[in-house]
Amino acid sequence: MTKGLRLVLFGPPGAGKGTQAQLLRERLNLTHISSGDLFRHHLGLGTPLGLRAKEYMNRGDLVPDEVTIDIILEKVMSIPSDGGFILDGFPRNPNQADVLDKKLAADSRDLDVVVHLKVSESELLNRLGGRYICRDCQSPHSIGEGEDTTDKKCDRCGAGLYQRDDDAPAAVMKRIEVYNEETTPLLGFYQQRGVLVEIPGDHSVDRVNKLIMTALNS
Repeated sequence: MTKGLRLVLFGPPGAGKGTQAQLLRERLNLTHISSGDLFRHHLGLGTPLGLRAKEYMNRGDLVPDEVTIDIILEKVMSIPSDGGFILDGFPRNPNQADVLDKKLAADSRDLDVVVHLKVSESELLNRLGGRYICRDCQSPHSIGEGEDTTDKKCDRCGAGLYQRDDDAPAAVMKRIEVYNEETTPLLGFYQQRGVLVEIPGDHSVDRVNKLIMTALNS
């Protein structure tokens, strides 16, 4: 575990990547790069990229590579060579992984570890149905079934919460289906490179974080 750790977190929608990325960012002093947050940032600014991304995100589809790669890599390569980062939501398929691999290798800074959060489909559906996001800091929050969300505030910054369009039931099932088809092949890609670590993600947030920290320390 070093100052310049270069880490990828990936797993299906609802696996807890965003939550774990925030915990790791705070503990390891790493830059958190979330593809979803970057796209929503552009959407908030009303940029053409943000509007294009919204069309796909609201349907539960993955944002196309040509919309994704440039903006993510621009952010990654803006980090000093001795600085570390956590990639959350990128890469999503072997093509993106290959582009990232070559770009980092050209700058002499390969990935150190890729953490795959394994979560059962039933748990994913349960989590996403109650997932709400902070309007300001984008922190995820879990809301129990039937619980009133009207006056709920973010635990981190106190802003209001909302549920994303792509967390609606139909969009959730589509996102899981697309993930299984397009993102699962990354397991083999990173396993061949000897950087893949599998973490069971059905446990509590704290338990999963301890498992990740143990893997990083080893």
